[in-house]
Amino acid sequence: MKNLLFLLFLLPLLSNCQTEKASVSKYPAQVGDILFDKRTDDPDFKRCIPENKYAYQYYNDSKGFQYKGEKLAIIEKLAKTDLTADGKFNGYIVVRFLVNCEGKTGLFRVKQIDSEYHEVNQDNQLKDKLLSFTKSLDAWIPKEIEGKKIDYYQYINYKIVDGKVSEILP
Repeated sequence: MKNLLFLLFLLPLLSNCQTEKASVSKYPAQVGDILFDKRTDDPDFKRCIPENKYAYQYYNDSKGFQYKGEKLAIIEKLAKTDLTADGKFNGYIVVRFLVNCEGKTGLFRVKQIDSEYHEVNQDNQLKDKLLSFTKSLDAWIPKEIEGKKIDYYQYINYKIVDGKVSEILP
C-alpha cells in the first residue's frame, strides 16, 4: 500500500518532466549589457573581452570616472563647442557606451529624459550633437581589475536647461 501511494505521488511529477530544446534568450546576460546593433554600431569596434563575457561598470573599481584630465577636461572641451539647440528642452540627455581595454569607445546608446524623469524624444538636434561630441572624446583611460585589462561601461549625463547643457554628471 505504501508503495502504491508513493507511486501515485511520484507519477504526476514524472509526467511533468519534459526535455525542451535550449532556447536562446533575447535578453542580455547581465542587466544593462549593450548588444551590438549592425544598424548603428561601428563594426570595427572590438571588445577585448568576448561578447559572451561580462563587461564591468565604470564604478566597479575605486578609480571611478577615468578620463585624461578627468571631468574638467570634458567640461572645457564642451565649452569650446557650440552645443545649443533651438528648442527649449529641459531634462537630461544620457549617453552610455563601452570603453574597451585600449581606451577606445563604441556601442553608444542615447536616451532623453524630461525633468520629471520620463523618457521622451523632444530635441533630436541637441541629442545628435551631444552624441557626436561624446564620440569625439578620445582620452578614456583603460581599466584593469586584478591585473587584467577589461572592457567597461561608461555614461555621461548631460543636464539640459532651455536647450543648453548646464551640467555634466556624474
